[in-house]
Amino acid sequence: MEFIKELNGGFSVIENLKVSGAREGKYGVTIIYSPNSTASAVFTSNKVVAAPVKYTKNVLKKGIISAVFVNSGNANCFTGEQGFKDCETLVGLVSNELDVPKDEIAISSTGVIGREMPIDIISKVANESFSRLGNSPEDSLAAAKAIMTTDTFPKECAVEVTLTNGETVKIAGITKGSGMIAPNMGTMLSFIVTDAVVPADDINKALKKSADISFNMIVVDGDESTNDTCLMMANGSSGIEVVSDGKLDDNFQEALNYVCINLAKKMARDGEGATKFIEANVCGAKNENDAKLAAKSIISSSLFKSAVFGGDPNWGRIVSAIGYSGCDLNPDIVTIAIANEEYDVDLVKDGKILAFENTPNLEIAEKVMQSKNVVVNIDMHLGDGEATAWGCDLTYDYVKINAEYTT
Repeated sequence: MEFIKELNGGFSVIENLKVSGAREGKYGVTIIYSPNSTASAVFTSNKVVAAPVKYTKNVLKKGIISAVFVNSGNANCFTGEQGFKDCETLVGLVSNELDVPKDEIAISSTGVIGREMPIDIISKVANESFSRLGNSPEDSLAAAKAIMTTDTFPKECAVEVTLTNGETVKIAGITKGSGMIAPNMGTMLSFIVTDAVVPADDINKALKKSADISFNMIVVDGDESTNDTCLMMANGSSGIEVVSDGKLDDNFQEALNYVCINLAKKMARDGEGATKFIEANVCGAKNENDAKLAAKSIISSSLFKSAVFGGDPNWGRIVSAIGYSGCDLNPDIVTIAIANEEYDVDLVKDGKILAFENTPNLEIAEKVMQSKNVVVNIDMHLGDGEATAWGCDLTYDYVKINAEYTT
């Protein structure tokens, strides 16, 4: 899209914003300071909800966030009354340091579930992070790194978008997550800031739309976390309004979609132990919901994810995953193809299995499955529903990482 320009520097492209990150061992603290920003968020749908999620939901009722405190290494979940006390302690630390009202401070945590916060260690790292607040590309990268747990690389994205009226605004974000990633978000934290003027209610509507086609369409392992948070702030430093007569600028929504999809794909690519990235594109479904069901079922299938790891073009596992997804399916007319940067090969065409009659097709399919990026293309031939989902293979290392997670 010509009206969206990707930028380097992460959060540093946004004026009136300071960020920082610091670590000590497995514990990290990120601070995001954006005074008097309108804000909203989407959260986990897990019935076990971390204390920081409950705390931040309450803070967001005001619709204003001036600072965000994020820690890694401990999820502060399943910690009872002490968990809320620890949230209050850390929010108090931010309030005193930045002179920000407590009811304008959001808090997020990620890490081990069911263990009390090592508040002394987190407070010490927090003080180090406060001392580093700045607005350089290095500061943004440090913020992205400090929230990492089993992630292998930091994840950030920034864009400049030309609005339909010709004016330009910027959107930037960071995220973390590589395990417990499933539909309805996973153990992911994502923080997005724009310099546009956006009312909190409109942020909420826009963010939900973007999350539905990005963070809610990735699967690493099928487990859903307790701490998922995607929080967006608009600090208005550009002075440019993107809502007119109650309608959000279309180009702004597309740019927000772009940022969220970019960050979501990076999480899928960085799945715990992953060696391959999977994209599932479904078209011709009865409706959009059916397309989403089919796409997510493919990338959620442990059998298919294992087949991708082993380089096996097992179309039976693909059609089986679609079949139990809950979508409408006629196996006699479905088309299944796989592709990479070099090849695009049909395995099943209008219900007919081609590999049995065409040895070259099978040989090409095996080459596709050996590549780092495997694309599955499905045409259901039932309607105009379309959707895309992203994931990764299931490997020995995934089991090893999670077998040793708390020890």
